[in-house]
Parts: sequence; C-alpha cells; structure tokens
Amino acid sequence: MNFLGNAYLWVKAAHVVFVIFWMAGMFALPRYLVYHQEALPGSAEAQKWVERETKLRNMILTPSMTLVWILGVMLAVNAGLFAGASGLGWLHAKLALVVILSGYHGWAVGYAKKLAAGKPTLSGKQLRLINEVPAILIALIVVLVIVRPF
Repeated sequence: MNFLGNAYLWVKAAHVVFVIFWMAGMFALPRYLVYHQEALPGSAEAQKWVERETKLRNMILTPSMTLVWILGVMLAVNAGLFAGASGLGWLHAKLALVVILSGYHGWAVGYAKKLAAGKPTLSGKQLRLINEVPAILIALIVVLVIVRPF
C-alpha cells in the first residue's frame, strides 16, 4: 500500500484528466453513430462519419481508456485493493461499473464498424436511448468515488 508515495497526486490527477478525455469521446461517439446511421448508405456523408469515428477511436477513445485503466489500477493497488484492505466496497462497485463502461466502449466501437460495413442493426431511436448509458454510468461512478457509501 502507498507504493506511489509522492507521485500519488500526480497519478490521480492524470487518471482524472484521462477519464475526462475518455468520457468526452464516449459522449461523442454514440452521437456520431446516430448521424452516421441517418446518412444514406454509401454516400460521401456516410464515409465522412466513418472517418470521424475512426479518428475519435484512434486519437481519443482507445488511448484514453487504456491510460484510465493503467492509472486506475495503480491507484487501486496503492489503496490496498489487492492487499485485502478494508473499507473498499465503493472501489469494488466502481470497478464493476468501469468494466461495464469499458464493455459499452467495445460495443460502440463494434457498432461503428458495423455501420462502416453498411450493416446497421438498431433504429435511430434505439441509438439515441443507448446514448444515455455512459452518462448514467459516470454519474454512478462519481458518486461512488466522492461519497464512498460503503
């Protein structure tokens, strides 16, 4: 525990910064998917959405998520998660929600690839509803981190 020493606050700050980047991308990508799906298949507009989605994934989403996980695991180890420290129920719940959010990330990336291949499987209304998933998850995660209810 406390293996980060004086670097703890720097690691924590970097973790928060990359969470913000990741969430910005997670709010943007589902909206991109809606616009992409509404574009005529095979049109120049649809191709522009493919390019935008690819850039968002490669430049923001995946690198940010990767760094969030690396820095987050460092913070969890520092807190004693793997050493059996007590009072970390909130952290277990947070990690479960981050795993779900990561799965959503993977689903969104996969759906973008389906759209790029011209194979949509959801309606625009369904995509708009699915847009809300990251907001709900991040709200719950923030409450767990700040309030630490258990």
